[in-house]
Amino acid sequence: MIQPISTQKIIYVPKGGINSIITQLGTQNGNISTGFDKLLMRFFGYPQSGWIDMGGTVLTKADFLYQLSHAKAATHAITLIPGETAYIFLKQLSEELNFSFDALWREYERLSQFEDGWIIPETYNIPLGADEKWLISYLVNDSKKRNEALSRELTGGYDESEWNRILIIASIIQKESANDAEMPIVSSVIHNRLKIRMKLQMDGTLNYGQFSHTKITPKRIREDTSSYNTYVYYGLPKNPVCAVSKEAVKAALKPDETKYLYFVKGENGQHLFTETYSEHLKNISK
Repeated sequence: MIQPISTQKIIYVPKGGINSIITQLGTQNGNISTGFDKLLMRFFGYPQSGWIDMGGTVLTKADFLYQLSHAKAATHAITLIPGETAYIFLKQLSEELNFSFDALWREYERLSQFEDGWIIPETYNIPLGADEKWLISYLVNDSKKRNEALSRELTGGYDESEWNRILIIASIIQKESANDAEMPIVSSVIHNRLKIRMKLQMDGTLNYGQFSHTKITPKRIREDTSSYNTYVYYGLPKNPVCAVSKEAVKAALKPDETKYLYFVKGENGQHLFTETYSEHLKNISK
């Protein structure tokens, strides 16, 4: 029981019975999966799932098992909404939880293989005892597993480069659509333009990173030289524009069958879709 165990200061206790919890944590924190360990855990009390502040990174086995049953970490709920960029989300994290944005961004660039679009949009309960390295490691690794699982669910397999391409399309759909119902139609416009090698020319692709909420102007279009500028470059940007919902991913995979090549926002906030440029001009004039 005095055998030292190395652990992260903040850990997550999964849901399940004592045997399952001990087995899962044992693979991460050393040999704590013996019958006596499970018996001692029952003596200390049933561990509740959630974030735990272990109080240190090197504990005796007895202290480790005791902390699992008694310690809890205070958390702060923060939401990444579909359509928001990683840059803005990390800014929000730094402001609400008093993290260093520079430290968050450096760690994100170090660990994330892609500039954006891979962190799953949802509400995260962030332990207040976490630091920047732990937080980014958790967000990146957790999202990578969940992206792979979603790919297998929707496509039957997982290829990282192909999945990134799907997320790129989904992110443009997310930025351009007025609502979920429009997503398969917007997707059809993207796919139709790609098929005939027509520039996408969509404002949403320029709302990347720090420009998430910036109004797109002719001056901005002229000056932006990144691959996100679909007014200048053919094809898709090199990375997703933002975090995406499951609905946007589904729309990217299964666009409606249309001949639409153009759309413009109507008076009710929804879009008017057309096949020809002359029809598109008429809608703009309205």
